[in-house]
Formats: sequence, C-alpha cells, structure tokens
Amino acid sequence: METATLGAIVIVAEIGLAFIARAEFRISMQTRRIRFTTAAITIAVAAMLVSGLSHAARVGVLSNNHASETASDLSAMIAGHTFTAVNVSATVPTLASLTANFDVLLLFEDSTFANATPVGDVVAAYANTGHAVVLGTFYDQDRTDGPPAVTPNGWGALEGIDPNTTDGVGTSYAPRTLDPTSIVAHPLTAGVTALFSEKWAGGNQAKSGTIVVANWLQKNAKGGADPVIAYRVTGAACVMHVAIAPDYPTIGTAGTDFGGDFYRVWRNAFDFGATQCGNAPPPGGPPVGPPAGPGVPTVPGPDPTLIPTLSDTALALTAFLLIVIGGLARRRPRR
Repeated sequence: METATLGAIVIVAEIGLAFIARAEFRISMQTRRIRFTTAAITIAVAAMLVSGLSHAARVGVLSNNHASETASDLSAMIAGHTFTAVNVSATVPTLASLTANFDVLLLFEDSTFANATPVGDVVAAYANTGHAVVLGTFYDQDRTDGPPAVTPNGWGALEGIDPNTTDGVGTSYAPRTLDPTSIVAHPLTAGVTALFSEKWAGGNQAKSGTIVVANWLQKNAKGGADPVIAYRVTGAACVMHVAIAPDYPTIGTAGTDFGGDFYRVWRNAFDFGATQCGNAPPPGGPPVGPPAGPGVPTVPGPDPTLIPTLSDTALALTAFLLIVIGGLARRRPRR
C-alpha cells in the first residue's frame, strides 16, 4: 500500500511538472511569435514609409491670368505641397522674394502680356540659384519664336534655359493624346498611363540636349515629336515643361476637355522639382559633388530647407502600424 501510494504521488508530481513546463514553453513560443511578427511588420512598413517619403514644397504659381484659381485647384487636388498664387500681369516679383518664399515655381500664361520679358528674366535668375521651374501651356505663345498672330513678347533670359522651342505655331488648339509607347520610366512619369487634351496642349519642339520622357501621339507642326513632359538641366538650373494648360480646370471641363492622369503629371513635376531635379544629374549628365576636372559642371546637393513629409499612403501605413503594435501590446498570454 505504501509503495503504491508513493508511486501514485510520484506519477502525479511528474505529470504536474511536465504540464507546467509545456505551458511555459507554449507561452515562451507565443511571446517569440508576437515579437517576430511585430518586428516583421515594423520592418516591412518602415521600408514602405521610406519609399513613400516626399518633400513638402512651397510652390509659387506665377501667371498673368488664373493664378489664384490654379493655386486653389492644385491645393485641393494635390496633397503634400502648398501653392501660392503670384499675379505677374503688371508686376514683377523680386528674386529675393521668390527664393525666400518658394522651393519650386510654376509659370504659365493665358494670353500674351508685355510683362513676360522681365518675368522671364527673374524666373531664369531663380532657376540659376538651383531652384526648379515648371512651365505650362500657354508659355509657348509668348516665346520669341511663337506664332506672330499673338504678338509674342519673349521670355528674356528664360528662353536660354527652357527645354523646348515652339513648333512655329504653338498651342495646337487640336486634340492631343499621350503616346503610351513614348513613356520613359522616370519620376516625372511615375503612375502616368494616360493624358488627353481637346485644345490647349502641345505645339513644342525639344531642344538638343533636352530630356523628353513622354510625347504626344500627334506630331507637331514641323512633323516631329511633340513633347508632353520634358526637362533640361543647365548648370544649377533645372527647367521642366509640361505641355498642357495647368489652368484647364478653370477654363475647361474635366473628362470632356481634358483628362487622364492630369494631376499625377503635375504632382510628379513638383515632387521631382522639390527632391531631385537640379540635385541629381540627368542620365549621362555631370556628376554631383566636386568637379571631375576643368569645365565639368557640378549639380548642387539637396536643399536643406525642404521639409520631409510622408505621402498619403505612408501616413495610412503609419496609422496601421500603430494599431497593430497597440493591439499586440494589449495581448497577455494565459497561464
């Protein structure tokens, strides 16, 4: 009897110890799984956040007409940047005011105006300080090689560093459709697959040395390629040309007069101007940093005044990560 009793006691003790050991092992494994899962999610989301990082650019919207409407529309439709209208129909902003208040300039017009020449001079000076400039339709009409019927005034020094000349006619007033086969993989074309205009687009000819990343399907008046998106780096200056009217939402109807990836095209231009254009050489262009030798220009480094921000996708992922971590932190293993 004593032997049987002792044996039973020993058996029970062994089972109890084994149960506790297994329970602790399961708890330890669960904790490790939670830690591993949290770490994996953190790493994955962090990688996505880095890819979604952008810079908040202060964009000056310069025009003789519809500057305020265009700035308001871009503010409503493009997150991550700020847009401020500058009416240049009768006044010329100073270089100091432009460099102090804006990281990127958008310049366009709606009808030619006599002030175009001094405005072009100051915008060229702004570009030569290492700030990006984006041109939009109807910039071409006031270029000195624009159609004589509209009495072009010229853009002064800006014509020496802009990406395109006109095709002699300028804005086509005819349908234009993005040629998908012409799209070059580039930050300026990221997410862009379609774009169309019924009237106010096109009419340009790329200069030698200009980098064209997309063309219209239709040819220009000279029978050559008509650039949709092009840019040119000249020393410290980087000037882009998006050949469609940025004030289309004010003067036309979305989906009828224009459409496709209209806002994505403009966002790409502002993103590229704020973070890369002028801070990195074009393919095959001059190196960043000290000159490689006499006569080799350098491209200035990133502007330290730009404020890093997260894109909409990155913000959503940040919120998701916080929720997951919070949920995991509240879980307690059962004993």
